[in-house]
Amino acid sequence: MIGDRPYFFCGIGGSGMLPLALILKAQGQTVAGSDRALDQGRTPEKFDFLKKQGIAMFPQDGSGITRSDQIVVVSAAVEQTVPDVKAACERGCKIVTRAELLAQLFNAAETSIGVAGTSGKSTATGMIGWILREAGRDPTVMNGAVMKNFLTAEQPFASALVGASGLFVSEVDESDGSIARYRPAIALVNNISRDHKTMDELRLLFRDFVAKADMAVLNLDNAESAALQPFAKVRLTYSLGSVRADYRAADIELEPDGVAFTVQALQKNVSVKLNVPGRHNIANALAAIAAAHAAGVSIEQSCAALGRFAGIRRRLEVVGRANAITVIDDFAHNPDKIAATLDTLHEFPGRLLVLFQPHGYGPLKNMKDEFIAGFAEKLAAQDVLIVSEPVYFGGTTDKSVGSADIANGVAGHGRTAFAPGDRGESGTKLLDLVRRGDRIVIMGARDDTLSAFAREILRAIEK
Repeated sequence: MIGDRPYFFCGIGGSGMLPLALILKAQGQTVAGSDRALDQGRTPEKFDFLKKQGIAMFPQDGSGITRSDQIVVVSAAVEQTVPDVKAACERGCKIVTRAELLAQLFNAAETSIGVAGTSGKSTATGMIGWILREAGRDPTVMNGAVMKNFLTAEQPFASALVGASGLFVSEVDESDGSIARYRPAIALVNNISRDHKTMDELRLLFRDFVAKADMAVLNLDNAESAALQPFAKVRLTYSLGSVRADYRAADIELEPDGVAFTVQALQKNVSVKLNVPGRHNIANALAAIAAAHAAGVSIEQSCAALGRFAGIRRRLEVVGRANAITVIDDFAHNPDKIAATLDTLHEFPGRLLVLFQPHGYGPLKNMKDEFIAGFAEKLAAQDVLIVSEPVYFGGTTDKSVGSADIANGVAGHGRTAFAPGDRGESGTKLLDLVRRGDRIVIMGARDDTLSAFAREILRAIEK
């Protein structure tokens, strides 16, 4: 960290920015920020919360940049044309990216646990943080999503936890290449698949990440993660079935709202009952148990703590039920996450009506073929897909690929898919189609208003 100079977060409401700002504030730093969402009147409760933490909020017009000694923190998505960035350059302020600042904190920790991979990072991070907290280890946790176990009336945006020990647990992002900045004591890799970068680029990044760690925790059920084994100094492996893994799951019992299984490791058999559903969460739990054991927590302690793990906000989160219809809010936004969500829901009866809001025009264009193939494969014959236009809050972007391209491609594979237009029109189409016994899934990322939209859909069904 860079001394006691004041920090200014440009885009402070972002999922990766807010928890980092909270950690710095809790450590005694002076923190202020701006956000385009604040200026546009979106999610005002989030910015009211930040103000209550003593974080000054400014319009994103450069007015918050007043001193040359301010350290201006930006995300990878912030463009040089943003007034705050212009003002920082004019005043000679030091500008750092969110990843640079997080890496400084992470690398300075006595014991750092880096959670990486295309999917499952937030859940695995939350599980590890909860296990360590329950074991009395008092960790600092940096997550990209709200951890329900740490929610209180005073902390409604609990995506960060500040502890007094030398343990630091954090999600580590590969999408912008910033994973290269981290030097973990324990490196966890859940899985690797194409998202923002090519597979060749990803392989190099993850190899380096694993090679720097004292201990690597690797998923044998994912071929790319398993292929990292030769690059690890010391490794622990996990699997839902492979006898070669150090941590295995057996006696799996799936339920709509959870899953029970037995952890087989270290010549022990320990039962776990998770309150979050899906086989992918068994994998997340095994990863967390292995990482926590590498940090000195027994398997028995970890399994007991996971029985009290409440989950992560917007991960298959049931918003409510009305008129025999269930509304679910889910963060899935890339093909792997979407597949895990649909696989989990298809373990149980009921038609799915999926309203998918892509998380940007860039990702939509980059992964168009993967989105089409994924939905075509994972949607059941009776399911319905509604693709609204991608989230867009301004800035320069290529809009040559839109929601209709995805819907038409999925329909071309024999599945039912529509692209009515914006989210309001998509919601109207959804309500026209829904019937008793259906499960509605509001799916997407990078837009906090999706949760409010899911609640609006539930209220409309109640009426």
